[in-house]
Amino acid sequence: MSRSAPPPPGTPGVRVLGADVAAGRWVGVVLDGAADGPASAAAVTAPTVAELVRQARAGGELAVVALDIPIGLPDAGRRAADVAARALLGPRRASVFLTPVRPALLAASYEEAAAVNRALAGEGLSRQAFALAAKVLEVDAWVHRDAGPDAGPDGGPDGGPDGLRVVEVHPELSFAAMAGHPLEHRKKSWAGAELRCSLLREQGVELTGPLGRAGEVAAVDDVLDAAAAAWSARRCAAGLARCLPDPPERSSDGWPAAVWT
Repeated sequence: MSRSAPPPPGTPGVRVLGADVAAGRWVGVVLDGAADGPASAAAVTAPTVAELVRQARAGGELAVVALDIPIGLPDAGRRAADVAARALLGPRRASVFLTPVRPALLAASYEEAAAVNRALAGEGLSRQAFALAAKVLEVDAWVHRDAGPDAGPDGGPDGGPDGLRVVEVHPELSFAAMAGHPLEHRKKSWAGAELRCSLLREQGVELTGPLGRAGEVAAVDDVLDAAAAAWSARRCAAGLARCLPDPPERSSDGWPAAVWT
């Protein structure tokens, strides 16, 4: 894995949103500025992804929205995106949970979900994955609200509500791309947080101040994850991002399931 360089000089400025789930809410970081230089950073928080995006758009149109949550749900088996991401992350592979099949996410209990997933994917699912089921389904409904078969910017259905380009990201992959290798320190450790702040700073992303309501309700690692998601969104807008797998995998919902860095 090679270290990612900042965009080349002259890359047009963009406004993007990166978001992560934090304690049942969404926390987002908005980056605004020339893609080859420092970006102003602001934080937002909301109970739903739709409200989060509405808040972020109040300050200007968004080129890309990057979410740290599975988009494009499997009908059976493992998603190729999850398998590829885990392989790249090596010692940090456990940070990528395997996306449950759609019927498992609709189950009424963890035990039922595990049984359904075992039947359709050949394995159970983690409690962490089931705990996120409501947010995964929230995003699934939101991205498909207005997305038709040709809604995406390149002719594919990755253009979500109101024509927004919506992509899936994973912060540990984003940080690994910044560093050129998976990070050694856990994100919840002081060393890990300091390293992630340093990597973001090198890429022109500096988080300062209390960050308003988002800074009050979100943990440090959640804010850093949202900032890393925004960094990947910026790369998507500049045409520099890579996706795993390439080309994306598609299930019955038609959405291109891939993790972007």
